[in-house]
Amino acid sequence: MDGDNQTTATEFLLLGFSENSDQEEVVFGMFLGMYMVTISGNLLIILVISCDPHLHTPMYFFLANLSSVDICFSSVTVPKALVNHMLGSKSISYMECMAQMYFLFIFGNMDGFLLSVMAYDRYVAICHPLHYTLMMRPRLCVFLVVLPWVITNLHALLHILLMVQLTFCSHNAVRHFFCDPYLVLKLSCSDTFINVVTAFTEGAVIFLTPFVCIVVSYGYIYSKILKMPSAQGIRKALSTCGSHLTVVCLFYGAILGVYMHPSSSYSLKDAVASVIFTVVTPMANPFIYSLRNRDIKGALRKIILKS
Repeated sequence: MDGDNQTTATEFLLLGFSENSDQEEVVFGMFLGMYMVTISGNLLIILVISCDPHLHTPMYFFLANLSSVDICFSSVTVPKALVNHMLGSKSISYMECMAQMYFLFIFGNMDGFLLSVMAYDRYVAICHPLHYTLMMRPRLCVFLVVLPWVITNLHALLHILLMVQLTFCSHNAVRHFFCDPYLVLKLSCSDTFINVVTAFTEGAVIFLTPFVCIVVSYGYIYSKILKMPSAQGIRKALSTCGSHLTVVCLFYGAILGVYMHPSSSYSLKDAVASVIFTVVTPMANPFIYSLRNRDIKGALRKIILKS
C-alpha cells in the first residue's frame, strides 16, 4: 500500500447525485421543498392529535410518534445536504458522518418498529374489537413505543462502535447526499468482515422482525375480513388499514430495492430509492393518513374554524 492510501481520512465528501450545477440547483429546490412539507405536515399531524381529545386513542398515539420520528429522520440528512449546497461544499467531518449514521440507524429502524406496532393495533381492532380497550391499555401502548427506542439505540450503538474501529484512508468520496452506512463501509481500507457479518445477522434480525410482524398481523386481518358477513364491514376494515398499508409498501419497498442486491451493483437507481425512504416517505405520511382519515380531517377542520 502506498503512502497516499495510508493517510487517515478526517472527513468525507458527499458527492450527491450530479456534478452538473444546473441539476444540483434543481435537486436543492426539490429537497428544500420536500423538507419544509415534511416538517410542517408532520407537525400538523402531531398538533391535531394533541388538541383533539377524540384522537387520544392508541392508533393516533402511535401515529403521533411516527410523525415525530419522521421529522427526526429527515432532519438527520436533508439539512446537512442543503447547508453544503449553500456553502458550495461537499465535505462532512468524520465525527459528523458517524453521528449521522448513528441517528439514521435509530430513526430508520424506529419507523419500521412503529409501523409494526400500528399493524398490531389494527389487528387487535379488527380481530378482537370487544377486547380492544383491555388489550391496548395505555401502559402497553407506552411500552410498545419505549421498547423499540431501547432496541434501536442499542442496535445503532453496536454498529457505530464497530464502524469507528475501521480505518478510512485517502478514498473518502461517498456518492450520496448523506453518509450511507453501506457506502461508507466500502470506503474502509480495514478488514470489514465483522461489520458485514453483524449487518447480515443482527442487522437482518432488527430489520426483518418488524416486517414479519406486519405480515403476520395482516395475515390474521385478511383471514378475519374473509369471514365478515357484510360488505360494509369489509369496507370499514379495509379503510382502517389502507393508509397504513400504503406507507408500509412505500417504506419497505424502497429499502428492499436498495439493500437486497449484490454489493457490487449499487447504482443511481438505488440512490433514488434511498431518497424515497429517507425523504419522500416522511413527507408523504401526513398526506396519506390525513387524506384517507375522516377523524384527522374533522379535527383539522375544527382547529381551522376556531382560529
